[in-house]
Amino acid sequence: MIHWGVLVLAVAAAVFLSAWITSVVVKKREEEQLGKYQDRILAMQREEVENIYRTMRGWRHDYHNHMQKIKAHLALGQIEDLTDYLNQLEEDLDAVDISIKTGNYGVDAILSSKVSLAVKKDIKVNCKATVPGQLQVKEIDLCVVIGNLIDNAMESCEKVGDREDKFIRIYIGIFKQQLYISVSNTTKESVRRKNREFISGKRGNHGHGLRRIDNIVHKYDGYLNRKNEPGVFATEVMFPL
Repeated sequence: MIHWGVLVLAVAAAVFLSAWITSVVVKKREEEQLGKYQDRILAMQREEVENIYRTMRGWRHDYHNHMQKIKAHLALGQIEDLTDYLNQLEEDLDAVDISIKTGNYGVDAILSSKVSLAVKKDIKVNCKATVPGQLQVKEIDLCVVIGNLIDNAMESCEKVGDREDKFIRIYIGIFKQQLYISVSNTTKESVRRKNREFISGKRGNHGHGLRRIDNIVHKYDGYLNRKNEPGVFATEVMFPL
């Protein structure tokens, strides 16, 4: 004889379990898709920076030829031609310049891109960064962490409104024989904690970004500290060298 109460509970449990599994699968798929998208963007940015450095090396290689051309125009009194040539060289240099040089192509790419975007959003940025040549953390993982940290900082600054004191401070260097990353920014909100983790008030990419940072730090047995103080939110990350 069927016990209907038990049957109903079993069906309800099966439905709940199915819904939970579907939710987990969908969430994981979304995170994987976002991760792949970020990795593609980072790869493109790195290639752009490598191309800039190659062009700069080529420009330096041609320095002697440029000087000979300039001297020839001067010797012939061709001031107008010389001016045009110098203007062309200046345009070439402006085209291949990169704003931030850390010693790592990938980090140069992500920092230059993100900082430039933040400045366009009227956010004051102070950035000091040096990256050693030898790292345990993979370059792509390092760039994902830095990129997501700055993205989150920009989102917080944008929520502040039109205040003139919006800022992002970025520091990357060696501290206690580890790679130390610090990003702090203006904020007007308190970020909630749940199970010792910070929970973003905004769902979607922001939340995925926090999880990607957490997962990468855990992957390398690194250190992660988030501090929410009045008006300022700060994140510290450390990776072993």
